[in-house]
Amino acid sequence: MVLWPRRRSRSSHVNPLRLPFPPGPKGLPLLGNLLDLPLEDQHLTFHEWSKQYRDIMHVDVLGQHIIILDSLQKASDFFDKKSSIYSSRSRMPMLIELMGWDWDFALMPYGETWRKERRSFHQHFHQGVVDKYQPQQLREARRCLTRLLADPDDFLHHIRHTFAASVMSIAYGIEVSDRDDPYITTAEIAIGSLSETSVPGAFLVNNVPILKYVPPWFPGAGFRKKAEYWRKVGDEMLNKPFYAVLDAMRQGKAVPSVTSSMLQNLCEDDDNTEALEIIKHTGAAAYSAGADTTVSAVQTFFLAMAKHPEVQKRAQAEIDSVVGSNRLPEFADRPHLPYTNAMVLETLRWQPVTPLAFPHTSTEDDEYEGYFVPKGSMIFGNAWAILHDPIEYPDPEEFKPERFLKDGQLNPNVRDPSVAAFGFGRRICPGRFLSDRAMFCVLSSILAVFDILPPLDKNGMAVPLKPAMTPGIVRMPVPFKCVIKPRSSAAVALIHAHGDEC
Repeated sequence: MVLWPRRRSRSSHVNPLRLPFPPGPKGLPLLGNLLDLPLEDQHLTFHEWSKQYRDIMHVDVLGQHIIILDSLQKASDFFDKKSSIYSSRSRMPMLIELMGWDWDFALMPYGETWRKERRSFHQHFHQGVVDKYQPQQLREARRCLTRLLADPDDFLHHIRHTFAASVMSIAYGIEVSDRDDPYITTAEIAIGSLSETSVPGAFLVNNVPILKYVPPWFPGAGFRKKAEYWRKVGDEMLNKPFYAVLDAMRQGKAVPSVTSSMLQNLCEDDDNTEALEIIKHTGAAAYSAGADTTVSAVQTFFLAMAKHPEVQKRAQAEIDSVVGSNRLPEFADRPHLPYTNAMVLETLRWQPVTPLAFPHTSTEDDEYEGYFVPKGSMIFGNAWAILHDPIEYPDPEEFKPERFLKDGQLNPNVRDPSVAAFGFGRRICPGRFLSDRAMFCVLSSILAVFDILPPLDKNGMAVPLKPAMTPGIVRMPVPFKCVIKPRSSAAVALIHAHGDEC
């Protein structure tokens, strides 16, 4: 990497020949830092580099400039204070051009199309409206309790099914099957492909776009075969539930949902071609934005409970004192459950679902603190580093919900994990309010009636659990085992009673 002399231009315009890039590891000719980037846990590598360089770093991968922001101050300076030029997305040939994800506004470049799509999503999922989806969330949480009681060993599947069923109900009014539901299976594969292809350096075609023209049969073109398969799956996730709602409306059998509501509001005399596409995209975006990230967070919660029985007991004591033993928690109980709310916050902070978030792209050349940031740079906010800042969060590797409390209530002076857990600036996840309510609903319901314990070895001794996570832009806990038992016979009766209501 060549650093030009740090001389300022006489004009205010950024001149790349007179400004250096931010500091970073020296790369190789042509390859740049391609060989320096691991395919897993890049957030940890970047954070280690920040100790040698600083909280803004630069790497080059085959000519693609990448800027890493390792502190909240730097992330705010870029994504909030300069949002007009740092709110776009990069080209991503593998994901967008080969796999066909150009419909997802979370991946769109900043512009008028993005604004239309985001506005549509926001209308149905902003903070002031998501409470109307509480009945669906409560229903699926209760059903989850029934499944956990019947088959506790398959808890990871039950978690995934719960949130998939909730989002499918909200977005499409579709009731999914308990097992092997085609809607859920399709969406899981599609979202998994999204996570895999978004990792920097994972697919060479993202850095050498001309490779997209290589035929699938050509030696070494395995990425083309993957892309073709993933495109078919993605198209099915996008189209199949949407047309199911259309058919149900024609037959007069549609269940109230976001999609059916938007379709009903169309004027038959207008050209609705664009509007129909936006409606289709809104439903699919709700699934891709909400189901997978919330699933990961709740699976992390199970891991934390099995590792920290003292945290679990304190939360259960709070729920027992407020809710009692004759009913399950409701959303109305939330203001009276500060420790449970703190546990939601700590789950998001401890193992962030997207430790690097999705990268932003700069749309103009820029200067920052004497450094040059070229147009077209990929900008990563290191959410993991921000949420593990030892000054803001002492003992950051520990799962300690009490860090968010003071005098028995949530402490507003402690940094809210949402500053980084859901992305940054204008590209922050618009589904975060729905996710927050879903997490509280499921976490409080499970703790009210179940104990989550570590697995036992053949000698009956507890097996220590480690918070290992899968690779990808969206991380999941590596599959693990734990023991899930009803807290009492009264808890079992309560589960059955609510299961019958569902």
